[in-house]
Amino acid sequence: MISLIVATRGRVAEIGALFESLAAQEQPFEVILADQNEDGRLGALVSEWGDRFPLLHLRSEVANANAGRNLGLRHARGEIVAFPDDDCLLKPGTLAQVRAAFAADPRLAVLTGPAEAPEGGLGSGRWRSEGGPITFANAWTSVIEFNLWLRRDIALALGGFDERMGPGTRFGSAEGNDLVCRAIAAGHAARYEPGLRVVHPDKRLSPEAVARAARYGEGLGFALRRHGVPARIWAPFLYRPLAGAALSLLRGRGLHARYYLATLRGRFAGMRAAPLPPPGPLA
Repeated sequence: MISLIVATRGRVAEIGALFESLAAQEQPFEVILADQNEDGRLGALVSEWGDRFPLLHLRSEVANANAGRNLGLRHARGEIVAFPDDDCLLKPGTLAQVRAAFAADPRLAVLTGPAEAPEGGLGSGRWRSEGGPITFANAWTSVIEFNLWLRRDIALALGGFDERMGPGTRFGSAEGNDLVCRAIAAGHAARYEPGLRVVHPDKRLSPEAVARAARYGEGLGFALRRHGVPARIWAPFLYRPLAGAALSLLRGRGLHARYYLATLRGRFAGMRAAPLPPPGPLA
């Protein structure tokens, strides 16, 4: 069985759409809903879907995506766990594709794939075009949290997601890259499959996106430093936003320039941040 752990706050209709996509899957699964809302807005949704598939509704008082994910991980019963966002969709046959990949390779501990835009094609971000093993060098273009599949016992032994990273924290991104790198460091096999796609809305460039760009940048910078990535790997993550800011200014696109500069500042800050030890195993 596959356990799908959904940490959520503030959304209702999008979760219903996710559940619709799950109901079309032909493989056994359970859903664990880590509810971080302060009200009971999800009560009707849970009642509606609780008879359609196994659904465990947990309340999480901490407004932190990784705390919700780890809460769900502690309660998961499936051999494989995944962490879809509350606004993504699974394409038909996704769970069958995942089960087949793990069944074909008993050594496989981690499986990932890219984001797909709702209108088709790859979603935002840089993605590897070729599949294969994930390494410290290519993990940065091979991982997104909502398309990350792990064996449950290994996820627990690794401590799950680092709750000092991700949405709701200073280091607002790259928690999935960090988890995969910790799995690789522990000797586990991880693989990226370009054909394994999860549909997710692309983030729109807005003043709010600019405001969180620095936190997202800090998360990536922190993860790059934590795992000792060599300069040839991390340097492009600094000069690309610098070049993007310069080009945006030349084109008169002030919002884009602010976004790139905030990203650059965040990545510098994350790489200079004090190191933190990785999390311990989850009970």
